Amino acid sequence: MERREEQPGSAGAGAAPALDFTVENVEKALHQLYYDPNIENKNLAQKWLMQAQVSPQAWHFSWQLLQPDKVPEIQYFGASALHIKISRYWSDIPTDQYESLKAQLFTQITHFASGSKIVLTRLCVALASLALSMMPDAWPCAVADMVRLFQAEDSPVDGQGRCLALLELLTVLPEEFQTSRLPQYRKGLVRASLAVECGAVFPLLEQLLQQPNSPSCVRQKVLKCFSSWVQLEVPLQDCEALIQAAFAALQDSELFDTSVEAIVNAISQPDAQRYVNTLLKLIPLVLGLQEQLRQAVQNGDMETSHGICRIAVALGENHSRALLDQVEHWQSFLALVNMIMFCTGIPGHYPVNETTSSLTLTFWYTLQDDILSFEAEKQAVYQQVYRPVYFQLVDVLLHKAQFPSDEEYGFWSSDEKEQFRIYRVDISDTLMYVYEMLGAELLSNLYDKLGRLLTSSEEPYSWQHTEALLYGFQSIAETIDVNYSDVVPGLIGLIPRISISNVQLADTVMFTIGALSEWLADHPVMINSVLPLVLHALGNPELSVSSVSTLKKICRECKYDLPPYAANIVAVSQDVLMKQIHKTSQCMWLMQALGFLLSALQVEEILKNLHSLISPYIQQLEKLAEEIPNPSNKLAIVHILGLLSNLFTTLDVSHHEDDHEGPELRKLPVPQGPNPVVVVLQQVFQLIQKVLSKWLNDAQVVEAVCAIFEKSVKTLLDDFAPMVPQLCEMLGRMYSTIPQASALDLTRQLVHIFAHEPAHFPPIEALFLLVTSVTLTLFQQGPRDHPDIVDSFMQLLAQALKRKPDLFLCERLDVKAVFQCAVLALKFPEAPTVKASCGFFTELLPRCGEVDCVGKVVQEDGRMLLVAVLEAIGGQASRSLMDCFADILFALNKHCFSLLSMWIKEALQPPGFPSARLSPEQKDTFSQQILRERVNKRRVKEMVKEFTLLCRGLHGTDYTADY
Repeated sequence: MERREEQPGSAGAGAAPALDFTVENVEKALHQLYYDPNIENKNLAQKWLMQAQVSPQAWHFSWQLLQPDKVPEIQYFGASALHIKISRYWSDIPTDQYESLKAQLFTQITHFASGSKIVLTRLCVALASLALSMMPDAWPCAVADMVRLFQAEDSPVDGQGRCLALLELLTVLPEEFQTSRLPQYRKGLVRASLAVECGAVFPLLEQLLQQPNSPSCVRQKVLKCFSSWVQLEVPLQDCEALIQAAFAALQDSELFDTSVEAIVNAISQPDAQRYVNTLLKLIPLVLGLQEQLRQAVQNGDMETSHGICRIAVALGENHSRALLDQVEHWQSFLALVNMIMFCTGIPGHYPVNETTSSLTLTFWYTLQDDILSFEAEKQAVYQQVYRPVYFQLVDVLLHKAQFPSDEEYGFWSSDEKEQFRIYRVDISDTLMYVYEMLGAELLSNLYDKLGRLLTSSEEPYSWQHTEALLYGFQSIAETIDVNYSDVVPGLIGLIPRISISNVQLADTVMFTIGALSEWLADHPVMINSVLPLVLHALGNPELSVSSVSTLKKICRECKYDLPPYAANIVAVSQDVLMKQIHKTSQCMWLMQALGFLLSALQVEEILKNLHSLISPYIQQLEKLAEEIPNPSNKLAIVHILGLLSNLFTTLDVSHHEDDHEGPELRKLPVPQGPNPVVVVLQQVFQLIQKVLSKWLNDAQVVEAVCAIFEKSVKTLLDDFAPMVPQLCEMLGRMYSTIPQASALDLTRQLVHIFAHEPAHFPPIEALFLLVTSVTLTLFQQGPRDHPDIVDSFMQLLAQALKRKPDLFLCERLDVKAVFQCAVLALKFPEAPTVKASCGFFTELLPRCGEVDCVGKVVQEDGRMLLVAVLEAIGGQASRSLMDCFADILFALNKHCFSLLSMWIKEALQPPGFPSARLSPEQKDTFSQQILRERVNKRRVKEMVKEFTLLCRGLHGTDYTADY
């Protein structure tokens, strides 16, 4: 059957007829791909060439493209086409042609042994692919044959050329195996066959390395070939001679990188730990590199020090458990650990002067885990040996975490500074982990060092040293409970003595105080030692993130002990807010901090503080409300509304008790009168409505207004009740004018908290009916442009069914239209919208029996829902959503069984539905399986996953591996 396809180039350029994959046309297309300046022509040529490579004609033109008179680009395409045909279309090749194909490839490789290297490599890959497809039955001694053929003396190519071609072939063979598409059972057979063939490769490699006159290029190739083969999990003892040869080659600068790669690959293979005797022989070889490592560090040779470090870490990290088990060899392993310690502490600042130390960090985790996994007696012995090592590690890491001098740091690029920041985070994580090994003694050790540093009068200390010690403290205190540590009081006492002359040091002081905020809550007498530092730092824009986040932590953890300081905190915060020192996100955090702080005060105090805090913003908002909308005043409005909503997020006077504190621990004042937040909201309500009237068509402003009320509702819960009627009225007006998702989300919150209360049901019901009516009208006009509104609407409907199904009883609610719109929403391309629609149906279907109008609609339109679900499973929807559709099937089966058993047979009757790939038997099996399972939801999900793979033609393929 003939197909018509595009040929690259225009007819005027002498384009050939479609699908005429001749040598001439391929050459023209390649010329177009490489040299035509028009990108569209290049793309057309590439598309056509990809079709050419997989066409039947490729078997013919590939060999012709390899002719000696062609340029390398054309020859390369020919070799690539051969590889694609062999690797992907092996089943098309008749078995009686295997030998001639093999012979032709050998001939071509021999020709190119002294020709273009890139073409030679592609031909070797093609022959490797052929060998893997024929092994072990059709070509039992493939590797031995390759070696024998290339060693034949009658070849026209010189010995070195043949040798390099053979090594290239042997190198790509294991690489091609790793990436091959062989079926799993064949992979196992071929792997076993290659393991045996290894006996033909390693002696040759050893011989080539041992020959004193072997050229450098041959030795380089030998090491690459060895590196490739060891990844086939060759027994480590079989690699001993080659590993030793690779260690010797490390002295040759030309072979250094390749040798490192080969040694690391050999040591790192998972199976290597079984060969403990070989591993023990490797330790002296690695230790023997220490002098070369020291020389490299001294000469600033980063490549050499990096390579040697990789070798030491590969041995230590991959085999620490196996080597620790050899207790009688503990000293040699300790020497290896000390060598890795040298690499961790390598001189210079990361990443500017060195990039090696970061390689070692994972080793320290591994070693610690292995030591702590031993039984008590053995662990005690190793703890005695390695605790001093880990204390030394802490010193080394804190030294490496030190900032360079201000002058030097000023020359660093932003990328280098970011890499250094990430490196310090890695060090912080390591210190936190090491705490498990060293315990409280580690904190004492850090405290003693810091104390000596700050109280010594002998020599001036550097801020970098102080900062690093504090950073160590902060790393541990952030995640470990230090409440029972006896050194924290001393540390809090030392902090005010630190002479802060630098932003980095000041930042770390702030973060350390923040990390100790829980401790301060248990020791409130110490708050006054550090709070002034934090408040002072608030005025410095360079300390914005650290000072604001620390104040927020203190206000959250210590709020009941802060009333004496409240006036000062509010005054300083107000001052920095008015001066606009901080960026928007820090201003929001600061408002959250003040919310926590005010929550602990008496109501009249809260109102007084709120008045002074908010008044300037209200005045500003009043002014903005009068102005004609423009981009700059929009930013100011959103900023002010954001400040209010963040304040109300944390301002909670209901004093919900912390889980760990019984009421007997802390007598809390009972608030009198209305909630302060409600008082403020009622005062500004008219103003907010005025702002809205001008900005109703701006999603950002509407969202900011809704956020104030949504966060207040979440925090206040029942205390918000007085606001419900007027908020419902405002939301209704907003949504009727311009529907926005944020208004639906706020309606959902009100339904969730207040719909079940009789006093609030009428306004909420009125709002629910109104937004439903408006949204249904939106569906009639075309909802595809508003997936966010549809998503929020579906979530609102589900919440209504969950909290107050009575909302669906109202005669004014068109349940049938709601149902049909939800079915339509199942077909949206946006996953969150589809998920929300599925959530609605899983809430609706269980109400079939108890809500008459729901039961009636499901009976009339349920088949439409089932068809939509089956279409989605058949391939219309993303596979990631299949669990959601399975939930609908499960709900239908559980609550509408008799209807489902009738519908599913009818729906699956038409040929090709829901997928042309399904047989009638597969559809029948699926419907029976679904109808049988009414209890186990997980089983239904598995059935749906299985069925969707059949529908998509993916069942039993690699695509299902992670599914």
